[in-house]
Amino acid sequence: MKAIAVAKYIKGSPQKARLVIDLIRGRNVNDALAILRSSNKRASTPIEITLRSAIANAEYKADQLNIAVDVDRLVVSRAVVDLGPTKYRRRVRPAPMGRAYRERRWQSHITIEVESKEED
Repeated sequence: MKAIAVAKYIKGSPQKARLVIDLIRGRNVNDALAILRSSNKRASTPIEITLRSAIANAEYKADQLNIAVDVDRLVVSRAVVDLGPTKYRRRVRPAPMGRAYRERRWQSHITIEVESKEED
């Protein structure tokens, strides 16, 4: 059984969030939560919240379908960070040869899908 959670318009660059997402992709949910709690990156907090939401969605979906799902057997099957809307600030930064760049405010969309492991 699969369950998905999506967090949109998260403050921070997707490139930095992908560094954290790569740590938890394909891992057990409990291991992924432990990694996110011990991570020192800023993006780990919204990713942890999204992962907890995916776990809750899996429990809710299993309850609706009258299926028993063990949370300890859930695995992060897919985890993706996409680029959200980019806002340009009114401030400028110096650039080479006397030019100026406008500052950007990056946002990202986080999608996490958890899936229950099949019995072997």
